[in-house]
Amino acid sequence: MNACSSLPVFTDKEIEKGSQSMELQIDADGTPPLSVLATAKLAAVSLTVNRTFSSPSPPVLVLTNGLKLRGTNVLLKYLGRTSTAIPNLYQRDAYETGQIDEWLEYAPIFSSGSEYEGACKYVDGYLLHRTFLVGHSLSVADITIWSYLAGAGKRWESLMKSKKYQNLTRWYTTISTEHAAVLNELTSTLSKKKDSSNPISSTKQKDDSNQKHIPNGSVSSNRPEVDLPHAEMGKVCLRFAPEPSGYLHIGHSKAALMNQYFAQKYNGKVIIRFDDTNPAKESSEFVDNLLIDIQTLGIKYEKITYTSDHFPHLLQMAEKLIKEGKAYIDDTPRETMQKERMDGIESKCRNQTITQNLKLWNEMILGTERGLECCLRGKLDMQDPNKSMRDPVYYRCNPIAHHRIGSKYKIYPTYDFACPFVDSVEGITHALRSSEYHDRNAQYYRIQEDMGLRKVHIYEFSRLNMVYTLLSKRKLLWFVQNNKVDGWDDARFPTVQGIVRRGLQIEALIQFILEQGASKNLNLMEWDKLWNINKKIIDPVCPRHTAIVDQNKVLLTLLDGPTKPFVRVVPKHKKYEGAGEKATTFTKRIWIEQIDAKAILPNEEITLMDWGNAIVKEIKKGENGNVTELVGVLHLEGSVKTTKLKLTWLPEINELVPLSLVEFGYLITKKKLEEDENFVDVVNTDTKKEIGGVGDANMRNLKRGDILQLERKGYFRCDVPFIRPSKPIVLYAIPDGRQTATK
Repeated sequence: MNACSSLPVFTDKEIEKGSQSMELQIDADGTPPLSVLATAKLAAVSLTVNRTFSSPSPPVLVLTNGLKLRGTNVLLKYLGRTSTAIPNLYQRDAYETGQIDEWLEYAPIFSSGSEYEGACKYVDGYLLHRTFLVGHSLSVADITIWSYLAGAGKRWESLMKSKKYQNLTRWYTTISTEHAAVLNELTSTLSKKKDSSNPISSTKQKDDSNQKHIPNGSVSSNRPEVDLPHAEMGKVCLRFAPEPSGYLHIGHSKAALMNQYFAQKYNGKVIIRFDDTNPAKESSEFVDNLLIDIQTLGIKYEKITYTSDHFPHLLQMAEKLIKEGKAYIDDTPRETMQKERMDGIESKCRNQTITQNLKLWNEMILGTERGLECCLRGKLDMQDPNKSMRDPVYYRCNPIAHHRIGSKYKIYPTYDFACPFVDSVEGITHALRSSEYHDRNAQYYRIQEDMGLRKVHIYEFSRLNMVYTLLSKRKLLWFVQNNKVDGWDDARFPTVQGIVRRGLQIEALIQFILEQGASKNLNLMEWDKLWNINKKIIDPVCPRHTAIVDQNKVLLTLLDGPTKPFVRVVPKHKKYEGAGEKATTFTKRIWIEQIDAKAILPNEEITLMDWGNAIVKEIKKGENGNVTELVGVLHLEGSVKTTKLKLTWLPEINELVPLSLVEFGYLITKKKLEEDENFVDVVNTDTKKEIGGVGDANMRNLKRGDILQLERKGYFRCDVPFIRPSKPIVLYAIPDGRQTATK
């Protein structure tokens, strides 16, 4: 295996901060495996190399306690398993760890000269829709394959320049860029070694004290590392707690991924908890689809719980607080109560006796007429400047049946009461919340204190806000109920299912969200940035097809064209073999679009894409100025470099398929709503545009969800595949990151 002999050495300061120092023993004439060097450096382990063995021998790692491990793969697994700088380099769930083992066994095939390109082709195809070899984060599998490619030197550099393996190149460049501070030094040293006949002495690692890790484990020079306060390695327990009152949207995705990031960083765990305390809004449909979305995001969780699992204990806790004088029953009308809280006025019920409160509490539990007039409030501090501390509501009557437990209860806890209780009893160490809840943090801690429960640390991050986008489930529900969209998975919706249906690759969403980290800065994000990331993922690999808009399409008759149609098989993507091949039919009469026909001048030479040049001899127009027919001759010896017009075309054959090309706009016309602004006033009435067309016969094989590019039209996702000639294939236009505000 090609490797460098210069070893990473960490500074004393870095070692004091937790990096380990170990000895790597190799044979006298050998070089240390580049994969081991790279993994050690990423894992913050300092290695000292000793050429101990007189004959070829597997590398040996001498641990700080003197124990030894032998063999490259064994060393990689150990370093990955013990890494704290980047978590989960090796140790994951049983399946993903097994996948990593498979890649470690496969990797040596790259060292066989005859099989090198075959290995490149295999991994290139595997990476078609993946950012990493295993799961959604860097592993020793990535480091090992990267090391074999980097160690191949000019051979790999030549393949990258040839653009033969686009997915592999994309992946390799991503690994190299995101971990440049570590890997560039290794590859630089490797290059120096190959250019010199003398061994390279050990070099000291460049000071990377300004290089910090961002959520996906990559390195950035301008983003601080994010730490959880009071976090202990291996003991962190987090929860992602959506309310099952809608589908997961892009804002929730940030919360889910932040929980996963910190769980991985601290070798902790994530619990999925459904905050099901409001039966009027919740349903099993939402639970099922939230689980689908969580799986789509690749969130790995320990278990699933429900706040409703804790209803009996929450009732007991509420009664305990009543008996301790820390809560009381209030029958003040809701509007009056809200005004009194704003003004700091104590309720007339605040000083009722415990006996009175318990009697009314029982009325609430039974759901009687009297009980329906009441609520349970915490007795905190009505004079506190923080209005969330002014006796918040803990329980309300709600006789609606619960989607999970039926009509067992007539009262339900509020989020403010249930959340601090369940977080504590479920063992959560850190509750991640968006900064919009900041004023309620003091309330959260006070309620836990009154309950006598273990304190849970709160960590805030900024809410993800997107331009021209509503993320309130109440507002999104309005669009569903008023038939402004086709459902929660409508391609105009910011739900995970909606944007995936629009054509977004989930890897692009993950990359977009994790790039922001756990920042507390409130930013209004542009969709174009997300779609631009998406384009970089799909463009190198998606197949190319041809479509012609139906309206006023024009026949071009080529006088010397083939009298008998013939077929050629051509690649669907000129630079990516994995996209497959398609059959193109060449005929005497071909279709082109009206807009192209109008641009042609008499006797102008044009280029017919994937065929060659032609000269248009005759242009016929109707009374309305539209072109009705074109007549020309082929000029295949002509240079495509000299023509101004390069036109897409389709043969006049019965096998063409009908298309419906669909473009979407934003659901609202204003970039950002003010707090007191009614969203209904800015609802966009023109959000969907459908254009009829015809496509090449190869599109009959499209499946729902397939991504493709229509030449000169952009990227599309197949929403409805070919069923029969009378029913069009429905293609959704995918934004490419260059849209305007009216997208």
